[in-house]
Amino acid sequence: MASTAGKVIKCRAAVAWEAGKPLVVQEVEVAPPQAMEVRLKILYTSLCHTDVYFWEAKGQTPVFPRILGHEAAGIVESVGEGVTELAPGDHVLPVFTGECKECAHCKSEESNMCELLRINPDRKVMIGDGQTRFSVNGQPIYHFLGTSTFSEYTVVHSGCVAKINPEAPLDKVCALSCGFCTGFGATVNVAKPKKGSTVAIFGLGAVGLAAAEGARVAGASRIIGVDLNSNRFETAKRSGCTEFVNPLEHSKPVQEVLAEMTNGGVDRAVECTGNINAMIQALESVHDELELEKFITHSVPFSEINKAFELMLAGQGLRCIIRMDG
Repeated sequence: MASTAGKVIKCRAAVAWEAGKPLVVQEVEVAPPQAMEVRLKILYTSLCHTDVYFWEAKGQTPVFPRILGHEAAGIVESVGEGVTELAPGDHVLPVFTGECKECAHCKSEESNMCELLRINPDRKVMIGDGQTRFSVNGQPIYHFLGTSTFSEYTVVHSGCVAKINPEAPLDKVCALSCGFCTGFGATVNVAKPKKGSTVAIFGLGAVGLAAAEGARVAGASRIIGVDLNSNRFETAKRSGCTEFVNPLEHSKPVQEVLAEMTNGGVDRAVECTGNINAMIQALESVHDELELEKFITHSVPFSEINKAFELMLAGQGLRCIIRMDG
């Protein structure tokens, strides 16, 4: 790879020229990395539904021609000026939500929304100079999520690259750069189910299965998979799901079904479809976790309502419940 450093590389890429039209596998030119950039040789990449969504371009501003792809694994071919933490030959995963390591978000333990490198599907050029690194016969080909892994070589910001153990099998760990971490991280780092809790997973695709795996690792005792496709249930068992619900098989809303199954609702719900209705169902399937009992310090019958006034004026207790039947 040393012989290609600093030179334009010609390689194959799958270019999306129009919305919804088949990708064209053709030769493209990939420019060398500029300051704080890295050029990667992609060895394995996979298709995520996000790629399909932006390829269809039904719900956002179309950006074409473009090289899609963001879930991948590869090897560093060369690095640009200022890159010190990566070197040619390193095994890496491209990451669409990067870290500049300098902004407030990067220094916070509560957020990963880097001010410079946070996910931005509308960005189609490199941050450094506003230009693309891909071209075909002089025509710029736009980037996608700062990764564009549907190319044998791609250029990314160095903050969007995670160095990994060279012993890790690249054909498997490529899933870590998006799908698995999205679901697993949502459960473990955001939902944070407690050991012995009940968790509902809405959507049992790759992200949903990863979310179920996160619930299993966290020690959830019941993991209820919710999906419109019952054929996914058998696969979901291997990721920890203990029970399943297909909303199409019930006459009542799925949140009501879950409430009946769990005596009022689940402890945590993780929505993995991106569907607004599923989001609402997931929210409504979680029971109230408010510990109201700690606020109630006294109880009196209605005939002794003045006793409640006395307690309040004396500053005794927090809330006195008045029983209207007494």
